[in-house]
Amino acid sequence: MLTHRQVAAAARIGLLTRERDTASACAEALRELALALPLDAATLLTIDPLKGTHVQVAGIGYAADASEALAAEFVTTPWYANVVRQELPPSISEDPERAEGTGPGFRNGWFYAERVRPAGFRDGVTGALRHHGRLVGLVHLSTASPDAYDTEARQLLACVTPALGALADPVAGAADPHGPPEEDAVGLVTSEGVLDLPGRVRPQVVRDEDFRPLVRAFADTGGQRLRLLWRAGGAWYRVALHRHRPGLGVPADAVLVHETLTELPYGLSPRELEVLTRAATGQTNQAIAQALFLSPRTVHSHVEHLLRKTGAASRAEATALALRDGLLRPTPEQLPRFVER
Repeated sequence: MLTHRQVAAAARIGLLTRERDTASACAEALRELALALPLDAATLLTIDPLKGTHVQVAGIGYAADASEALAAEFVTTPWYANVVRQELPPSISEDPERAEGTGPGFRNGWFYAERVRPAGFRDGVTGALRHHGRLVGLVHLSTASPDAYDTEARQLLACVTPALGALADPVAGAADPHGPPEEDAVGLVTSEGVLDLPGRVRPQVVRDEDFRPLVRAFADTGGQRLRLLWRAGGAWYRVALHRHRPGLGVPADAVLVHETLTELPYGLSPRELEVLTRAATGQTNQAIAQALFLSPRTVHSHVEHLLRKTGAASRAEATALALRDGLLRPTPEQLPRFVER
């Protein structure tokens, strides 16, 4: 029967999923487990969504490099399949292979003989962490006491693995930190690639090679948000770039890209949008003409048209409108002027 302390610890671990500082919440979750279950060491690992390797996000008595090296070896063993397959986290003390006579048992295997026992551990339990149906990591507890993780202890760990999975998921919360509608496309763009988010369609704009430098330039500014318009695949999109809060297993330069299909607002033409963007940087008609290889008269006509279409009384008012509503199609060089900090 679970004790009051164990129930309280499980409840507190569940509440930690609301914390924004995920790294601190993971460390606190292991401390709560130490109050509820016997352990001399513990590690919480996330699966790097780009590389597929296990990365320690919190540990007690485990150095990150040692824990990650052990995980890399463990996933190649047949015992890893037991962990992933079973709803109740398997332990050394209640080894299903040994109990059922279907295998040699973990204690008779090389991993226990060469990695676990020399470290002084006599019992351990490992749980697979899932979130939204995806395998996102592992939690492992070790102790020097033999036969410490009985069925009741394993059931308690099973009760908290959903919360641990939510904490360890590297893209948890990324799909909806700013409230984009479910039908909108959302993705995380990093210097190493694009991370698709569960239940979300990958944005069309991230497939555009010209868009990637814009994302990298945004990440370099240290800004929080940028709204703009972008054409991709023959259609226009309203795009919002958000600095992604530091996550577990997600590169620090990750940028959340939120995309919504749209028409060009106010009936603007692509050229008028380009002129408006340059006007919003403070360029004169002469400078815009030189940059776009147009005559000053043509630029003047574009300005007159966009003023009439937007209902703005002046260039200054049109600039304010462009900044307020994200009526911008910036280049990477222009971007620092428009980033919201």
